[in-house]
Amino acid sequence: MAATISSLKARKILDSRGNPTIEVEVGIRDNVGGLYYGRAAAPSGASRGKFEVVDFPAGGVDKAVKKVGKIAPELAEVDVFDQAKVDEALREIDGTPNLSELGGNTTVAISMAIAKAVAASKKMPLFRYLGGSDACELPYPLGNVIGGGKHAGGYAPDIQEYLVVAVGAKKFSEAFFANARVHKKVGELIGDTNKSFTRGKSDEGAWAPNICNEGALELLTLACESISDEVGFEMRPALDLAASSFYDVEREIYVYRRESVMRDKGEQLDYLINLIKKFRLFYVEDPLHEDDFEGFAELTKKVGNDCLICGDDIFVTNVKRIEIGIKSKAANAIIIKPNQIGTLTDAFKALELAKQNKYMPVISHRSGETTDETIAHLAVAWHCPMIKTGIVGGERIAKLNELIRIEEELGNKARMSRLK
Repeated sequence: MAATISSLKARKILDSRGNPTIEVEVGIRDNVGGLYYGRAAAPSGASRGKFEVVDFPAGGVDKAVKKVGKIAPELAEVDVFDQAKVDEALREIDGTPNLSELGGNTTVAISMAIAKAVAASKKMPLFRYLGGSDACELPYPLGNVIGGGKHAGGYAPDIQEYLVVAVGAKKFSEAFFANARVHKKVGELIGDTNKSFTRGKSDEGAWAPNICNEGALELLTLACESISDEVGFEMRPALDLAASSFYDVEREIYVYRRESVMRDKGEQLDYLINLIKKFRLFYVEDPLHEDDFEGFAELTKKVGNDCLICGDDIFVTNVKRIEIGIKSKAANAIIIKPNQIGTLTDAFKALELAKQNKYMPVISHRSGETTDETIAHLAVAWHCPMIKTGIVGGERIAKLNELIRIEEELGNKARMSRLK
């Protein structure tokens, strides 16, 4: 059976930060006359890696929306049952290596919408269409509890995300609700220690208090211990430093504005190793700037199996960047963000290369999100052990609640992925 695109349209919508982004609707018709639809929206990041594809063409979202209408005839004859061909066609239409003509957000929205339409035509959920019958593993949710850096500003910490992962949970729903309890507990602890706390939140729904970097980690660790006792399984703290956002390239130092501290590469490595040991961190993302493969490799070697060292800005879901990391043994986990690379096929290639070389893939949201739930299905379809998608906020729980539905649909076949 084959099917082709019968309709393709785009619209400008708002993301969770109130910024414009693109949503695409696709209609496909199969060779027996059936008509099916898929819809997808693209997110946007605040701390974007410099090696990511361009998110929108010159002229922004409005220009991207107009271009979608113009390229519809060029996609009309592509067999949408062949996702690789669809995505290859999108890259050929764009014609640039960084998708600057259409924009990576445009192409990824089209790519995801087509996959959803095909899944609908097959009368199956997206995770089953993309992952086959053995797609039964649920990811551990990695949730943002305290926010700083580019996601918060003011007197919030320099470190961008203080995260929690329910490493001892036996079900996705257990992990999700336990993360939410840690989030609530941290809010209470901040209020107890700072009576002027306004309960303000960051872009991702994490608390954004006036607190020092290590003080925030102390509160998070205390909350993890408290909730671990309540739920009967282990909760562990984690970090996303987004170190490129406070790295001074000219002086080659990390500038911790909140505490007026500057660290060179060696001092940054010592600082990270101390935090990992002192707080038993399960996972640390972007601990060094996005060009420091050597530093990533050194940190990964020194912490061994004690902590996952994850790369986002350094890899940007790009096969060529991942190959450099593999050769230098930099990191042992990788963030997968489809809109960083522009299509589902390219994201899947990056993920498979990472897996083949024993890197743990972590499917991830962006700080500027929509209620699109596609990455929840990708996490299951592609056997990702973790999904990073916040804890609270409608655009975050859209993914998490979808995973609860998937867990329910899988029934007794559902099982949690392996974290190590």
